[in-house]
Amino acid sequence: MVQKAKILLVDDRPENLLALEAILSALDQTLVRASSGEEALKALLTDDFAVILLDVQMPGMDGFETAAHIKRRERTRDIPIIFLTAINHGPHHTFRGYAAGAVDYISKPFDPWVLRAKVSVFVDLYMKNCQLREQAALLRLQLEGGGQADTGAGREPAGLLAELSARLAAVEEQAEALSKQLDDDSADAAAVATAAHLERKLTGLRRALDALEPGTGGGAPSLPPQG
Repeated sequence: MVQKAKILLVDDRPENLLALEAILSALDQTLVRASSGEEALKALLTDDFAVILLDVQMPGMDGFETAAHIKRRERTRDIPIIFLTAINHGPHHTFRGYAAGAVDYISKPFDPWVLRAKVSVFVDLYMKNCQLREQAALLRLQLEGGGQADTGAGREPAGLLAELSARLAAVEEQAEALSKQLDDDSADAAAVATAAHLERKLTGLRRALDALEPGTGGGAPSLPPQG
């Protein structure tokens, strides 16, 4: 059973949150509401999110200030933020959004199809990263056990390596397809960069896995960082 990604929706107006839920419900992911910047920061303390949709104009802590807090935290600094705003004060206002760490800045009213497509890209990237961490965890378990770790089903190390290789191949195939989609759609530079980072980590994990194959003489390879 594939775990759903969480998407954080931040807006002080209930009708806007309801509209966002209607637009994104087709993605079949977990949508979490926050009616203020403070409430959003509280939710980010305990849950992991694939992407944050953040309203700019809110009473008290506005979107820019909220984003600044998010980017200062080690746990949340890499979560993509899409700013949503009903006002447009020109290039300076837009630049302030990107300077605050946003990957996109969308003015209301926006095209529901475009917003859903943008969010979908970041959800896909998040899911690929989760799969990569799972493969790395299994590989670390094998390495730390010196090839004799309990696999839960009495499998030999060679069998576990074959299964890990097959799982990694599936993730590699999905990541490659996603990268091609981003190139075809002329997607945001931030999304393209995130996809490239994912591919680099996949390459490192593949090298580490190949080094464990019998006859390679690779010993215990170093694994790619999980950041």
